[in-house]
Amino acid sequence: MQYKSIERKRPTEEIDHMSKHADEHSETKHSETEQKKDAIVLIDDDPNNLYMLELDLENEGCELLQAENGQIGWSILQDNKDRIVAILLDRMMPVMDGMEFMEKVKTDKSAKHIPVIMQTAAAEKNQVAEGIKAGVYYYLTKPYDVQIMLSVVRNAIKDYKERCKLKREFYDFRQKLKLVKESYFEATTIEDARYLATFLANFFPNGDNAILGISELLINAIEHGNLGITYEEKTELHKINGWEEEIQRRLALPENKDKTVLAHFKRESDHITLTIKDQGNGFHWQQYMQIDPRRAKHSHCRGIAMAAMLSFDHIEYIGNGNTVICTVNTQPCPL
Repeated sequence: MQYKSIERKRPTEEIDHMSKHADEHSETKHSETEQKKDAIVLIDDDPNNLYMLELDLENEGCELLQAENGQIGWSILQDNKDRIVAILLDRMMPVMDGMEFMEKVKTDKSAKHIPVIMQTAAAEKNQVAEGIKAGVYYYLTKPYDVQIMLSVVRNAIKDYKERCKLKREFYDFRQKLKLVKESYFEATTIEDARYLATFLANFFPNGDNAILGISELLINAIEHGNLGITYEEKTELHKINGWEEEIQRRLALPENKDKTVLAHFKRESDHITLTIKDQGNGFHWQQYMQIDPRRAKHSHCRGIAMAAMLSFDHIEYIGNGNTVICTVNTQPCPL
């Protein structure tokens, strides 16, 4: 199958990947120094839509790979898994539509974590819920706003790269640690939270899943709990790419100087618990335990739901929501 590869003039950074490809270019001196480009796959049966996406994404520093249906898009994905950082997917297409494409992606272990942004005119609640069930956590409704589209794409790629980095660090780190039965930790900054997530994941039987949830919950405790960044504020900060700057600003405020997030790890005979507590005023956690189709088009808000679905067997918020207890079973449940 043929597909179109659009070369960009801007240099790009070498990306982190879930798969190990460190020695792929060792055959020749030239290929050892050759830098792989990030790639975004654009799948849409309308040439005009592909052209507009090309124009809107031309300054993002990625190679854009175009496909006119899901079948061609699947072929592209198989050939470029190690460098694809996002997929923009139309829902309604001939040959193989967006939902059929997602069914194939969901069964591919090396591709199922690549973020898929579904662009569609079909934005009914049940249709969005169907896409979420299939693994689509990012939505754009046609016709899309360019700035919103760019915000969603950038944050999807950023989240994916961060998870890839965390997973790689987890595999490198796990072999160097001894298991502990119980321990207490503190985190103050986002970097603290990421490092602690990498460390704690080593104590879980399925650490590559646990690391995502631990990271999300620790960061949530710092940004929303201790620093008081609201859902609406984070939405606006993502639009202007100002989230990290605002985090640093609030961390420097006198009222936040001594605030920490406490993490308590404990291993029992048949389960592991991780309790995370911040010093904030809490929040209405119930609405974030599942991915709400009404918020599927937003560039964030999936952390708690993804932690509940992918990382832990049980999540329970206590009181006003500034304490969460996460449980992973270490023995099979009796029939």
